[in-house]
Amino acid sequence: MRVGFWRFLETLGARGLKATLAVNGSACHEYAQACQAALDAGWEFMGHGHVQQPMHRVPDQAEAIRDTIAAIREFTGRPPRGWESPGLTETEDTLDLLAAAGIEYVADWVLDDQPVPIKTRTGSILSVPYTVELNDVVISAIQQHRSEELLIRGRDQFDQLYREGASIPRVMAISIHPYLTGAPHRIRYLAELYDHILSHPDVLLCTGGDLLDIYQAQA
Repeated sequence: MRVGFWRFLETLGARGLKATLAVNGSACHEYAQACQAALDAGWEFMGHGHVQQPMHRVPDQAEAIRDTIAAIREFTGRPPRGWESPGLTETEDTLDLLAAAGIEYVADWVLDDQPVPIKTRTGSILSVPYTVELNDVVISAIQQHRSEELLIRGRDQFDQLYREGASIPRVMAISIHPYLTGAPHRIRYLAELYDHILSHPDVLLCTGGDLLDIYQAQA
């Protein structure tokens, strides 16, 4: 957040792009300068737990969800519409608690390359595609690929989904973290991936909330 975040801000801003920021509620205070810059840039704030703790280890999930929503609402002036659990962790109750708290979409599920509605006790919540294939925690920290792997894999992923998109809508998620892709030797490959995507017509680069709005308009 101290350095890599600002590289993200510059890279996306130069291309007129907005990110969905999965943010711990506590980060709104602890990293207020970065969060304010993201807010000023029009980024969407998505709940990511109050602290970085797996949901199955949180003593009271409902309280953690409420605290996260409250912190983001206080900082941005509006509650988050989306949620990504720390480490993509859930229990059998998590989706029910999120829906009951007013969360409209969740990014914990890696499936289908399309939004998918999930039933909860209080109605439906939308699963917006997330990714481990184009996730720098997996690529850089776990698999320890070379710096350009995000570009190589991302370009191949996009090209295939773009071909499929001629007949059916597809969603390609990119999951990046400041301490990984924001490193000096990796940031250029993120920029090149965005440039490759933007060179194609009929492609919409959007936030999780944008995807939710599009889905609801078509449902």
